[in-house]
Amino acid sequence: MILTLALYFQLPFGRLNHTTPEVRELAKLMNRTENAVALRLVNYAACDPYIINSGRTGMPGGLSVCMPYWDEFADNKEDLFLEAEKIKNRLQKQTFEQSLKIEDSLLKGMDRMAYVKQRVNQNAFRAMILNNYESHCAITGINIPELLVASHIIPWSVNEKERLNPENGICLSALYDKAFDQGFISVDKNNRIILADKLRHYETEDYYARHFASIKNQPIRLPEEHLPNPMFLEWHRDCVFNKI
Repeated sequence: MILTLALYFQLPFGRLNHTTPEVRELAKLMNRTENAVALRLVNYAACDPYIINSGRTGMPGGLSVCMPYWDEFADNKEDLFLEAEKIKNRLQKQTFEQSLKIEDSLLKGMDRMAYVKQRVNQNAFRAMILNNYESHCAITGINIPELLVASHIIPWSVNEKERLNPENGICLSALYDKAFDQGFISVDKNNRIILADKLRHYETEDYYARHFASIKNQPIRLPEEHLPNPMFLEWHRDCVFNKI
C-alpha cells in the first residue's frame, strides 16, 4: 500500500497502467502482477481530490482500503517517500547508503537520517517532475534525462510546505535550470519566457542569440498534469527574477 501510494504521486494519471516501466519494476520488486499494482494505483486516484475535481475518476472499488493510507500520507509526502524507501531497501536487502549511492564521507558530522530524508525526497520530486513533463525540457524539448533538472519555482529551502508540490516544479535542462535559479529568466502569467534586464550586458556575445534571444517570449512546454502554479511563478518574478 505504501509503495504504490509513493509511486502514485510520482506518475501522471495517464500512466497509471500495467505497461508503465515504473509499474512493472514495482510489481517485480513486490512479487505482484503488473495489473495488481496498476489497479491499486487507480484505486488511489479515486481518493485524489485533484483527479475528482478535474471530472475524472479512479476505481472506487478499493476506496475503503486505500483511504486510510491517503489520509495519513497525502499531506505528509516527505514521510511517505522515506517509508517507501525503507521498504524497498528491506526487500532489496540493502542500506540507504547503497540505494542512494551515498559516500560514507558525506555523512561525517551530519545527521544521517536528515540527510537521507532530504536525498529521498529530492529523488522523489525529480521523478515526479520528469514524469509529468515526459522527460522533456520545458524550454528546449531536450529529452536526455541525464541533462534534465527538476527545478523548483520556490526553492526547496524557502518553502517547506511546497517542496513536494508538483505545481512547484518545472523540468529544465541544466543551462536553463541555472538561469532560472539565478534570476536570468522567468515565466510570465501567460507561461512565456521572459529575460532579465541584466542579460543585456551579454547581448553582443555569440551565445546570447543562440541561448537567450531565441527563447524570449517563447511559451514553455506544459506538463500532462499539475501546471506551474501562477502564484509560485509570481513569487519567482517578484523575489528571484532580475534580482540575484
